[in-house]
Amino acid sequence: METILDIRGLTKTYPGRGSAPPVDALKNVDLTIRKGEIFALLGPNGAGKTTLIGAVCGMVRPTSGSIHAFGLDMKHDWRTMRARIGLVPQEMSVDIFEKVHRSVAYSRGLFGRKADPARIEEVLRTLSLWDKRDSQLRALSGGMKRRVLIAKALAHDPDLLFLDEPTAGVDVELRRDMWNTIDKLREQGVTVILTTHYIEEAEEMADRVGVINKGRILLVDDKDAIMGRLGRTEAEFTLSQPLASLPASLSDLPVTLENDGRTIAFRGGDGSGLGKEQVAALAQTLVRENIGYTAIDQRESSLEDIFVKLVEEEGATS
Repeated sequence: METILDIRGLTKTYPGRGSAPPVDALKNVDLTIRKGEIFALLGPNGAGKTTLIGAVCGMVRPTSGSIHAFGLDMKHDWRTMRARIGLVPQEMSVDIFEKVHRSVAYSRGLFGRKADPARIEEVLRTLSLWDKRDSQLRALSGGMKRRVLIAKALAHDPDLLFLDEPTAGVDVELRRDMWNTIDKLREQGVTVILTTHYIEEAEEMADRVGVINKGRILLVDDKDAIMGRLGRTEAEFTLSQPLASLPASLSDLPVTLENDGRTIAFRGGDGSGLGKEQVAALAQTLVRENIGYTAIDQRESSLEDIFVKLVEEEGATS
């Protein structure tokens, strides 16, 4: 698949204030984005997500490393490159006295695109803003202002679109409209990179997922591959009678005896279905051993479980 964005060795170090040491917001980041994909970048607050987006969009000057997009080098062709990138920022930054229609149309002109009233109308209608086109931004709700930011980012028809926490604090209706818009953009060949705290959204929408923490990329892979490699199965068997110890027949399975011998807990598998097979084998063994149980509570890892584990492990080793 064609590469649309290629980042190599990207580092951003901010000088410390006073006697404080320098802060490494990005540490030798390598990242490749494929044309037409939806890529979710996950990370806790302060992980470096917004700094990375700012570097690609020309708002943050890297300390070292390279950024290439559309075959262009950021150092030499940043104006041409930036004109093909859309950004929905996390923070609101609009003229509150400007009218919706003029604000969105102005954004299109900023990137050298010819006036196209029909296109602006299409964008506003897609985001349910057409009825608010003559309203001043100050008169809009927070959710509607967020819609305007998305409209401004789409006004110049970018090939690469960044969405930095686009659904943070917005209503369910906007969230649904925005994901419908993203589906349409993907059909048109637009590449989307999003950061989000709603990991279930990334799990549902993204083709690939990257995890960043403390300025380092911890993992990048296809979503299904991550689930298969790092996912696991958990199951708890509530026993009819407590056990003093586990029978030897369970020694080959990843099980522990918990809750004063009243629960057998299974934690294993690899996200490929192996865990489910092992839980079934565990149940059969309990029946053969005449160990009764009254309930089974079983669950599979979610992307959020994997994300939390990766971040915790990174924190423990740093």
